[in-house]
Amino acid sequence: MSLNVEAKQAVVAEVAAVAATALSAVAAEYRGLTVAEMTKFRAAARQSNVYVRVVKNTLARRAIEGTSFACMQGSLKGPLVLAFSREDPGAAARVVKGFAKEHDKLKTVALSIGGELYPASDLDRLASLPTLEEARASLLRLMNAPLTRLVRTLAEPAAMLARTLKARSEQSA
Repeated sequence: MSLNVEAKQAVVAEVAAVAATALSAVAAEYRGLTVAEMTKFRAAARQSNVYVRVVKNTLARRAIEGTSFACMQGSLKGPLVLAFSREDPGAAARVVKGFAKEHDKLKTVALSIGGELYPASDLDRLASLPTLEEARASLLRLMNAPLTRLVRTLAEPAAMLARTLKARSEQSA
C-alpha cells in the first residue's frame, strides 16, 4: 500500500516526535514473522511502554535525522521494525530480546543509546540495564549501608556487655 505525501509526512513527524524524547532505540529485522507474531510483539512492547513502528527506511532516516539516533541511519536496510524506549533505556532491548528467544526470525540489526551506535551483539548489555526502580533501590541500599554499619558498631559494645553479664551469671549459678 502506497502512502500519499501527507501520510508520509505524518508518519515522519510521528516517529520524529517519539525519537526526540526516546532514551534508546533498537532496529530489528522482522522478515519471516507472521502477522499474529508481530501482533504479539507489539502487545509486549505496549506493556513495557515501548514505541514500535514498521516504517519504510527512507522515512525512518528522515524521522531520526537531527535526533540522537541519527547514527543509526546507515544501518537502516531491509524490512525493519524500530523500537524506542521512552522511560527505561533498556526496555526496548528487553522486549526485542525476550521476543527473539521464542521467534528466531526477529534479528537485531542496530542499537543506539545516548547518540552512540552499538552493534547487535550488545543487545544483552542494553537489556541488562536496570529499570528505574531497580536503580533507585540499588542507590538507596548503597546509601543506607554505611549508616547501618555505624548503628551496628555503636550498638555492639552494649550487646557484648549484655552477653558477658549473662554468661557470668550462668557461670555463677
